[in-house]
Amino acid sequence: MYKEIAHNKRRTALLMALFVVLVGGLGWVFSWYAGKPAITPYVLIGAGLYALFSYVAGSKMALAFNGAHEIQKRDNPRLWRIVENLSITNGMPMPKVYVIDDPAPNAMATGRDPRHAAVAATTGILDAMTDTELEGVMAHEMGHVKNYDIRVSMVAFALVAVVSIIADIMLRMAWFRDGDDDNGGNNLFFVLGIVAAILAPVIAVCIQLAISRRREYLADATGAMTTRHPEGLANALEKIGQHGSALKRQNTSTAHLFFANPLKNKGIMNLFSTHPPIEDRVARLRGMGFHQ
Repeated sequence: MYKEIAHNKRRTALLMALFVVLVGGLGWVFSWYAGKPAITPYVLIGAGLYALFSYVAGSKMALAFNGAHEIQKRDNPRLWRIVENLSITNGMPMPKVYVIDDPAPNAMATGRDPRHAAVAATTGILDAMTDTELEGVMAHEMGHVKNYDIRVSMVAFALVAVVSIIADIMLRMAWFRDGDDDNGGNNLFFVLGIVAAILAPVIAVCIQLAISRRREYLADATGAMTTRHPEGLANALEKIGQHGSALKRQNTSTAHLFFANPLKNKGIMNLFSTHPPIEDRVARLRGMGFHQ
């Protein structure tokens, strides 16, 4: 497990490097596409500043996007005590605790590191779960904090946004572009720009998906090790599988932060889910072999 956590940290650096290459390449294409290759450094600097801002403010943005409101112990003693006990068990700082007013059973974790972390639970999951099941879910979310998955998620959140913004600007430029220029080089970059604007966000999301699913399995294992009772988490997943986890407020940019897929995916869209199948997660938990 500790080797997996160290591997996660190395993957954070790899993720950042891949995104820097993607943003750098897109910025270079954008500069040529705009007919001003000299502005490439400025495009990259601007993208970097926006990514830094999104990284620092990303957790607050994610919570706000999903309508989460912070609570104190008096507001929901049950949830607060569960999170507090898990923090003590893990030897971690107490994260901020939020509640999302939504009937779908779900939860999320966000932040930059254990000292700047937040966990949230929907009203639906608070109503649907027993104490043991809710403890398993929140142990999973605390596992994301412990494994620094929340940092990777914030990096992904920030850099996907940068790629999407540059690509969107390029597509808008193409829409209003003057087609009178017959210069072959310019036409080449016009085509290249359109292709890059279409493919770059897809590549960015694929990078995000590549890490999200693996980290869900790891957080399940970390949560089960914390509670020493994987059955609680397995039962919670089964309940969610029966009732669904799609939120009323749909937000694709923060979907990877949730315990279960919060989107209404149908057909081919399931291939792009940020979460592994619930059945696989349950099977892995029940195969862990803990003994009470």
